[in-house]
Amino acid sequence: MDDKVSRTEADGVITLTWTRERKRNAIDFEMLDELERAVTDLAERIDLRVLVITGEGEYLTSGMDITVLDPNPGMGPDGVLRGSMTRFEYRDRAHHDFYDVMERVEKPIILAAQGHCFGVGVEMGVSCDFRLASDAATFSLPEIKNLSVLPASGGISRLTRLVGPHWARWMVMAGETLDAEQAREIGLVHAVYPAAEFEERVHDFAVRLAQMPSEALGLAKLAIDAAADTDRRTARDIDRLAQTLLFHSKDWQDRIEAFTNRPSKKAEPEG
Repeated sequence: MDDKVSRTEADGVITLTWTRERKRNAIDFEMLDELERAVTDLAERIDLRVLVITGEGEYLTSGMDITVLDPNPGMGPDGVLRGSMTRFEYRDRAHHDFYDVMERVEKPIILAAQGHCFGVGVEMGVSCDFRLASDAATFSLPEIKNLSVLPASGGISRLTRLVGPHWARWMVMAGETLDAEQAREIGLVHAVYPAAEFEERVHDFAVRLAQMPSEALGLAKLAIDAAADTDRRTARDIDRLAQTLLFHSKDWQDRIEAFTNRPSKKAEPEG
């Protein structure tokens, strides 16, 4: 996998980097397996606090590697629908479910688009908690135009939830490409950094997240998702329940103790 993916761990941050530049970082099943392993490790290991997904070269990803696709996924040689799923159909369904898993992990996941982010890259990105872009990045969902299918691994539903139907139609139906600033303006990405500073800025942001109280960060993720998916009264009740739990956490107690025991500053003499 060294020619497709690299993985590093430092400062509580896993960084998964697509390194398949000769294929414009087109994503195949082996690469998805590496992503699944990274997400599982993030969820299960206490020492890991944040996951960053990024790429090397001009592309974060050009999309799914089309060589894994079956051009007649449901048809037998006689043109009749087959009863069993093809390998791609099975993995596509599993992939769809996996993005739900990414959303449920109670730790931050960051998509860091250093370059062009097409197709499955956008679908992956809208499943993440944060999306950061270099000023060289662009975003596109060309599935209808190029393959006569939908970006259906949550691409439409999650994108619409983020940017609304107005811009979802622009990207999905019209197949239009957004530059980094346009993506920020419509709410698809949170921040745009100069390409020359991008890696450093992403790392600094990820480390700041990794240093935050983990229990509060996880409950914030749950409460925000609940607020987006439920009525206002229920969302407020969830806020209260989450806050009550945090008032009994060690992080809260340690921070209150540190605050109350900090040395007081002496007033400086005037003149």
